[in-house]
Amino acid sequence: MIGGIIILGKKYTLYDYCSVFLMCFGLIWFSLADQTVSPEFEPKGIVIICMALCFDAVFGNYQEKLLKKYPQFTNADIIFYTYSFGSIIIFTWLCTTGQFMKSVKFASEHSDVYPLAMVYATFGYLGVQCVLALIKSSGVLVTTIVTTMRKVITVVLSFIFFTKPFTFQYVWSGSLVLLGICISIYKRNRIHILSAMSDTIRAIQSFKRSHITPLSKVDRTVQQV
Repeated sequence: MIGGIIILGKKYTLYDYCSVFLMCFGLIWFSLADQTVSPEFEPKGIVIICMALCFDAVFGNYQEKLLKKYPQFTNADIIFYTYSFGSIIIFTWLCTTGQFMKSVKFASEHSDVYPLAMVYATFGYLGVQCVLALIKSSGVLVTTIVTTMRKVITVVLSFIFFTKPFTFQYVWSGSLVLLGICISIYKRNRIHILSAMSDTIRAIQSFKRSHITPLSKVDRTVQQV
């Protein structure tokens, strides 16, 4: 959201601020829950994640700016150029630090590395295509909300498929994230939601009136007596 204000000059409503605040607070509480159940918690990882989020905010907003400024560019063009430069930087870093040959040696000793890498790359490409399509149609804020929900679902599935220590702090933090998402959905569909609610109320009232049998005159007389 801050990146959208600075880079794209966007203006957000109170609903957007409340939604983002609840999701951020819920995710922070989620991280503190990890620290509670996992004694070996590395603060350096939090710093790296925060840096990654800052870069991701700039990256996503510039993607939206480029897609709107140059509508002739396709998602494949954006993926090709951004990831080409990124791969060159990573390859240079690996060669400089001597990690490239170690990784090649490890992959040659384990035959499942390359097939798994291909599967990972394929699904990663499809995921980036979906993210760019969402940025193009709905903007970075909505895309961030959707990807945040995806991360929450991933964490929930990890509790189902893997043995992990559990604390109710996960429940409260997840509820805050879900509430923030619900506020965002309500803000974007407020007119339709209010219209649907009013139609439902009218339908219930009409149903009650049509199924209440009017009292006869005799019954009314008996009641008065």
